[in-house]
Amino acid sequence: MICRILIAEDHPVVRQGFRALLEAAGHQVVGEAGNGREACDLAGALQPNIALLDLAMPLLNGIDASREIQRVSPQTKTILLTAHVERSFVLEALRANVRGYVLKIQAADDLLRALQEVMHGAVYISPNVAACLVDAALGKVQAADEVLTARERQVLQLVAEGRSTKGCASILGISVKTAEAHRNRIMQKLDIHQTAGLVHYAIRRGLTPL
Repeated sequence: MICRILIAEDHPVVRQGFRALLEAAGHQVVGEAGNGREACDLAGALQPNIALLDLAMPLLNGIDASREIQRVSPQTKTILLTAHVERSFVLEALRANVRGYVLKIQAADDLLRALQEVMHGAVYISPNVAACLVDAALGKVQAADEVLTARERQVLQLVAEGRSTKGCASILGISVKTAEAHRNRIMQKLDIHQTAGLVHYAIRRGLTPL
């Protein structure tokens, strides 16, 4: 089955490699994005079959971008590309209705297999991380509750990427006062009261590529 695919990856060379691979397999790459917010805008305009998203992208990470893409383009199915093998990332992605979770260290054939399975309605998980889902199903893993709201995660990512409160407000289309309130709530919820600590937390949670 030929797919219309949107690629979102902040490294141009990697993006070009994915395009070459997909086009060689007969798929159509309809757009490329360098950050999560651009990916959402393009998905709304292009309505692709598949959005291939890097997990750690500037401005908006792959999981939150997936949620937004499903809002603006409900028929688009999302596949995450990542180096993270931790179960928390996989479970959070599945809760966000991501349909594929593919490790970047996998062979090219595995990415193409993921595309075909997702297009046929299946969920594809890298074999290297699938074991954690078995543990979760058997009750051996307790999924951590998400402490922050979606908007708070977006503010946290922007803060971690060096944006000022005014810059966060401009990017998110909210008032400076609202952005400051989000930042204060983030610090209270996480019990982190310095920017350096917020940056460290955001990196550990895969919210930013920094």
